[in-house]
Amino acid sequence: MSVESQSEPKSRAFRRKTKECIANTFSMDFVRRILPIISWLPKYKPEYFLHDIFAGITVGLAAIPQGIAYAVIAGLPAEYGLYASLTSGVIYMVFGTCYNVTVGPTAILAVMVARQVTNYSADFAILIAFLSGICVFIMALFRLNFQVDFISMPVINGFKMAAALQIAAGQLKYFFGLEGSSGDSLVQSIQNLYTNITTVQLWETVLSSGTILMLILLQKIGQCCTRNDGFVKQKRWFIFTLSNAAVVAIGMVIAYIVKVSTDSEHLAVIGDIGSGLPKFSWPPFSTLVGDEVYGFRDMFSIIGMQSIVLLFMTIFETVAVAKAFTANVKIDTTQELIAVSICNVIGSFGQSMPITSSFTGTALNDASGVKSPIGGATKVLLIAVSLTCLTSSLYYIPKASLAGVIITEMFIMIDYGLFAKLWRNSRREFFILVGTVVGCLTTGLQYGLLMGMVQEALLILVYAARPKIEVNKIECDKGDVTVVSLSDKLLYCAVEHVRQKVITASSNEIPVVVDGSNITKFDFTAAFNLMAIVRDLDTTHQIVLFNFTDELKKICLDIESRYANKFVSAESYNEIIDALPKDV
Repeated sequence: MSVESQSEPKSRAFRRKTKECIANTFSMDFVRRILPIISWLPKYKPEYFLHDIFAGITVGLAAIPQGIAYAVIAGLPAEYGLYASLTSGVIYMVFGTCYNVTVGPTAILAVMVARQVTNYSADFAILIAFLSGICVFIMALFRLNFQVDFISMPVINGFKMAAALQIAAGQLKYFFGLEGSSGDSLVQSIQNLYTNITTVQLWETVLSSGTILMLILLQKIGQCCTRNDGFVKQKRWFIFTLSNAAVVAIGMVIAYIVKVSTDSEHLAVIGDIGSGLPKFSWPPFSTLVGDEVYGFRDMFSIIGMQSIVLLFMTIFETVAVAKAFTANVKIDTTQELIAVSICNVIGSFGQSMPITSSFTGTALNDASGVKSPIGGATKVLLIAVSLTCLTSSLYYIPKASLAGVIITEMFIMIDYGLFAKLWRNSRREFFILVGTVVGCLTTGLQYGLLMGMVQEALLILVYAARPKIEVNKIECDKGDVTVVSLSDKLLYCAVEHVRQKVITASSNEIPVVVDGSNITKFDFTAAFNLMAIVRDLDTTHQIVLFNFTDELKKICLDIESRYANKFVSAESYNEIIDALPKDV
């Protein structure tokens, strides 16, 4: 047979396998998974339309003041917060899997980028959005998002509480109309308040205080009311959902009246907001700050640790929101992360600050009765209209009103009851929560989060090194035995603890039974040290290894084969006396 005839089947087989691989990779199922809009759009029902329009308008009216407020927290021009809601809303509609989830800027992400923006320029926030999007995409692609599971609930809540306090403290400057800086931390903000207390402005203080009181009142009015209740409760619920927009609108009217009647601006306002849709261009890989040019490497080194913490918070909030609002429905968290990452990457081309899934926006969207991602399109349209037609009106938004809105939201975000619950049920986790809060407020959010994670890691190591071991004296028909019951994990770091327990238990003359019935996880080093314990006690005491698994027994005998008679399997401790080795 010729060489050509032999090689032809091989090349044909190679082409066939290549085609199969491409067909499987780019199958319709794969496309539907990557582009969920292909699945839900053909199934869209006309009766959903009014529900989606109502929900979109409701969320959009809330998103406008929220977006501006988050831009203020980040130290960005007000329009950047609207840009973020605009681009992310369109992209999530195509790539997102949860019909009721709303994405956009959040207070946590805003405060994470504030230092870079305040000290340098807005370009840093856009670059952070781009880089975090790339990193989240890679982590989702290789399913590395499991790493957020190592951040415990006390650490996350401690971080959020500290961030909320820091954000609220940063608004004291605008709450009282103070001179000076708002500060980068809680301590700096309080110092600024103390230093500039004589510059307190009456107009700002009255308006911000009134804003908070009105928000609390509207919250009480809408309490226990839903969209599906009777006519009166429906109206109360609607007033509550638009409370932020309402108090900001009232503040705008007051600011305008004050300016017209006094011919001066007694109230500090947001000022000019860039009119029109964002200009799309490449993310800034270099920037000019004053007379100094920062290249990509310089910008990346400045972002540093902050971007890692922001990355984890993006993943955590995305997964948490998706799980919270899709009860009894299987969600594809990987695709959710891919959707949010694409929102950040493409959004950075449209001057967007970092975004993730918004808990408050999603809660409002769900409560408004949204039926599909079309509701997000309505929100986007409303924001686009505000950017193109309403920027002259938004000029009069008082900073004091925004400060009142932000402070109210931050104090709502704090779970005050968590301290008492942890104190009653888990003191160790209580101190982790307190340590994280204190660490974040004193050293910075990113380092405080790291401190909380280190505390949690040390706690895990303590649990591994000091497992719960019960020592009991059991009275049997033919004699007594001391039973040392091991926990489910027998790791190398716990063996010294086990040794001390066994030695203490062997202080009398009765046999010692090491009960391994619960062991499900072990390592070779632990098995080696366990046999060392047996060897040390074998000459002076009767010691039995009770109900060890065959796998662990095999490893132990591979280490010390002469102690095979020490392993006993039985249904009760009563059977051990007869099975005790007679050679001791």
